[in-house]
Amino acid sequence: MKLFLSLRLATRTVLAMAIATALAACDNNASERAGSAGSSSTASATATGGFTGTDITGTGFGKDIELVNQEGADIQLQQAYHGKVMVIFFGFTQCPDVCPTTMAELAQVREKLTAEQRERVQVIMISVDPQRDTPAVLKQYVSAFDPSFVGLTGSDEQIAKVAASFKAYYKKVPSGDSYTMEHSAGLYVLDTKGESRLLIKPNTAPEAIAADIQKLL
Repeated sequence: MKLFLSLRLATRTVLAMAIATALAACDNNASERAGSAGSSSTASATATGGFTGTDITGTGFGKDIELVNQEGADIQLQQAYHGKVMVIFFGFTQCPDVCPTTMAELAQVREKLTAEQRERVQVIMISVDPQRDTPAVLKQYVSAFDPSFVGLTGSDEQIAKVAASFKAYYKKVPSGDSYTMEHSAGLYVLDTKGESRLLIKPNTAPEAIAADIQKLL
């Protein structure tokens, strides 16, 4: 019973941190507010196992997820990238700041890995804006940062399911005659067996992210 209660408390803590640390909106003012909240929420979090990121082992994020890849093919997330460490980011191609900054930082992370390690790591951006982010649009966007990066999209229902699986937040927000998206800005890291292992907060140094990834290879 004590073990069950401990695991239950740990899971609740991780899920609360996932929401509190990673909330961001893709406009400058909202992004600054979210970043400040995230910093204060995670300042006391203690890295475990020598990782910079927060340990989310056992949460089971990303199970039984079907999406559409940048080639327009239906995939099962775990099967498609089995054997690789997955670094997953929720974003959208018309995001003006948070998304391009994060993708550029992930390109730097990749550069800090050896050639052999790069072959075993997959950076994935999952779009929270499936209406505008077609497979072709996603492919052009992510490949601009690194040819190895992949973009995934899907139906509204599929995106809602994957976001719920990762406890990731997103919301469509009116903006003039169009709209923008609020969304989680943290990185989810899954190990080579497809198990969720780390939640990395925004603005973590590329060197630290690379070091965490290397520990999982």
